[in-house]
Amino acid sequence: MNTKFPQNFLWGASSSAFQIEGAWDKDGKKMTVADFNSFKKSHFQADTKVASDFYHNFEKDIDLMKELGMKTYRFSISWARIIPDGEGEINQKGIDFYNKVINKLVENNIEPFITLYHFDLPFALVEKYNGWEGRETVFAYERFSKICFNEFGDRVKYWQPHNEQNLIVRVEERINIYDEKDPLEIDRMRAQMDYNMCLAHALAVNACHEIIEGSKIGAAVSSSVTYPLTCSPEDVYAARMNDNFKVYYMLDMHFYGEYPGYYIKYLKERDIMPRMEESDKEILKKAKMDFIAINYYRTNCAEALPIDDNHPFGTREGAVDFSMYGLFKMSMNPKLKATEYGAAIDASGLRVALNEYWQRYHLPIIITENGLGTADVVEDGKIHDQYRIDYLRDHIEACSLAIEDGVEMLGYCPWSFMDLLSSAQGFKKRYGFVYVNRTDDDTLDMKRIKKDSFHWYQKVIETNGDLK
Repeated sequence: MNTKFPQNFLWGASSSAFQIEGAWDKDGKKMTVADFNSFKKSHFQADTKVASDFYHNFEKDIDLMKELGMKTYRFSISWARIIPDGEGEINQKGIDFYNKVINKLVENNIEPFITLYHFDLPFALVEKYNGWEGRETVFAYERFSKICFNEFGDRVKYWQPHNEQNLIVRVEERINIYDEKDPLEIDRMRAQMDYNMCLAHALAVNACHEIIEGSKIGAAVSSSVTYPLTCSPEDVYAARMNDNFKVYYMLDMHFYGEYPGYYIKYLKERDIMPRMEESDKEILKKAKMDFIAINYYRTNCAEALPIDDNHPFGTREGAVDFSMYGLFKMSMNPKLKATEYGAAIDASGLRVALNEYWQRYHLPIIITENGLGTADVVEDGKIHDQYRIDYLRDHIEACSLAIEDGVEMLGYCPWSFMDLLSSAQGFKKRYGFVYVNRTDDDTLDMKRIKKDSFHWYQKVIETNGDLK
C-alpha cells in the first residue's frame, strides 16, 4: 500500500446542529433563524423539530462513527442551546448535552472538530438587532465563543468560527433579510452583516488562541472555482472576479485584516460601505488563522456582463451563484455532468481549488464538506449507492493529487456522516454514509442503516486513502 496521505490525516465526516439534532425546543433551547426558516416549509418538507434526532440518539450514532473508523467528527454547536436568547442567561442543560457528545467522541478516539455558527442564529437577536446587522450581535457572539472555548477547550482543539460566511450572505433568508426592500438597501444591509461577521470571526480567532493552548482555528468557506466560458480576455477576467467576489474578498479580510482594493471600490461605487470602528483594525489584524477549511461541491463558468441603463455596476441577479453587472454572468459548464439538483460534478476542480488556496495563503487545508446529495432507495434493507462511492473516490483522488502538487492537507470530512435535513429539499436529498429511515412526511422508526458507501469509506480510512 502506497498512499500520499500523511499518517495523521484526519479522515472524518461532517454535520450541523440544526440539520441533525432535532429537539428544537428541548431542555431550554429557543428558536433560531434555521428553525424559523424550516417552519415556513413544514407543510411540504421535514423541518428542524425532529430532523435526524441526533439529540436522543447521539450515543448510538457515535458508536457508528467509531465503527466507520472516523478520526474526526466535524459538527456544530447550536448557539441557542447554550444561550437561548443569544446574549442572556447560559443554559446549563445545553452545555451538558455537548459535554456528553464531546466526551463520547473522545472516549472513542474521535477528534471533535467544532463549528460555532452554522446558519442558526438565535432568533431573539433577529428581533432585537436584525441579527448580524447590529454590532451587538458581534459581541454576543464573542461571549458565546468564549463560553464554548472555556467549557469545551480542554478536549477540543479544532474550531471554526462560521460555516460558509461567504455563502450565507448571498441568501437573504439565511441571514434573516425577510422584508421586500430596494435591492440597493438589501446590498447595504448585506455588506454590513458581512463585515460584522468578519469582525466576529476575528474576535473568535483571538479568543480561541488566548483561552485554549495549542488550539487551531480557521475559516470554513464555500469554494468557488470558475472557468471562463470562452477564451476571450473579458471572460477570463469575469471568471477571476467571480472567485474574488464569492471567496477571496472575505478570505483576504480573515488573512490580512482588511478588504482588498477591488472590493472596497465596489462598496464605494455602490454607496454601501459598512460602518467600521477605528478600534476594529487592531482586532482584525491580530486574528491569524491556523488553517482554511473548504466546502466543495461544484464549479461554474463565467462570461463578461456589461452594465446597461437598467443595471448599474454591481447590480446582482440570483443568489448563491449570482451574476453581477459590470463584472460577470454565471452559467453551467457545458462540458460537465450535473447532479439532479444542478451542481456540476467536477473532481478536477477540487484539485484546482486546493492548489489556489494553498498558493495564496500557505495555510494547511481541510475539506469539511464534499458529497453527493440525491435520493437513495432501500432495497431489501440495503442501500446500494455506488454513485456516491464513485463521486467520493474521484474527489479523494483529487486530494491525493493536490498533496502530490505540494498542498498541505489536514483531513477530509465529507458531507455528511448521516442523512440529515437539507434546507431546500428536506430528506429527499440525502448525503449520508448512514441512511436515516424517515421521510419528509413521516418520521417512521428513524432506524440507522449503513449504506454501501459506509463500508467502502471504512476501507478507505483503514488503508489511509488507498482507493484500489
